[in-house]
Formats: sequence, structure tokens, C-alpha cells
Amino acid sequence: MDKKVSDKKERLLAALDQGMVMIHLDARRPGVLVPASLRGEAHLRLNVSYRFEPPDLTVGEWGVRSTLSFSGSRFTVAVPWSALFAIASHVTKEFWMYPEEMPPELLQQPPVASASVARPPPPTPVPVAAERPRAFLREVQAERTDEPESRPEVAPPPPPEGGPPDEPQPPRRGHLRLVK
Repeated sequence: MDKKVSDKKERLLAALDQGMVMIHLDARRPGVLVPASLRGEAHLRLNVSYRFEPPDLTVGEWGVRSTLSFSGSRFTVAVPWSALFAIASHVTKEFWMYPEEMPPELLQQPPVASASVARPPPPTPVPVAAERPRAFLREVQAERTDEPESRPEVAPPPPPEGGPPDEPQPPRRGHLRLVK
């Protein structure tokens, strides 16, 4: 195994030990096994993890093999090391790229944001909880009077025209039940 393959394997294994990893690959390369709808992708991204069902992820001398779900259907994918050109850890946010393995059309694309294109202003950062002033609750003493609190009386709505006379309604039961 050459140094580049060994480096890819070590980095992928270390990232997988932390959690989910996204691998970037050229699905058109020989030896790549992906669903037919994705075989022409120059930049295919796959999420892999030891926690996926079924737990059959293997990282070996040849490359990466795992059963993944595509639109609800399971498919066993195989990615040789020569087709893998980037590894990104979802957990640590680390990213490793191997430009010499990238498809030429990805290298020829212009940068996404250039200096001539007006960029939107950066968002203003929201202060972290430690930086914001802390709000305190305090008890407010109300003036006490010996007179009972008077509330304005609300008149009942007028009966509908031509409707039945006002009859007392039976008390309503609560809508919640106790389930044991």
C-alpha cells in the first residue's frame, strides 16, 4: 500500500472513530459501485458511520465498503481509494482533500465567490450567553388593601335572534383523561 492510500485510510479510520464522516468521490472511476442513478457523478458525497444499519462498514486495503440507504432502498457501495478525493468529519469539522485525485472538471471550476462579485455583509454575531447581561427576577410588593379586589363585570353576550331561550348549560367535563 502506498503512502497516499495509507494516509487516506488512517485519516478515515480516525474520523470514523469520532462519528459520522462524509467521503467525497468520483463515481465514474473504475471499481466504484454505487446506484445506477449516481454512476455519472463527478462529485458524489456519501455519509458513512459505524452506527448505520446494517453495521457492515469495512475500511480495508482496497477501499471502503458499506450498505447505505438511497431514497429508502439499501445498496452496498464500494469505493476504491483511487476514487476518494476528500474526507470530512461531521463531528470535528476537519476536512482532508487530495487534489491530485480530484476530477479535472472540479479543478477547472471558478471559485464560488470572487473579489469582483459583491458579497453580502457578514452577519452580526449574536452575543453568547456569557456576554449578555444577565436578567434577574425580583419580587415586587403590591400595595395591600383590606377591600376585596373589584373586577369590572362583563355582560354576557346577547342571545341570538330567534334562538332558544337561555338555558343553563351542563358543566363540561375536562378533555384530559388519566391513563394508567
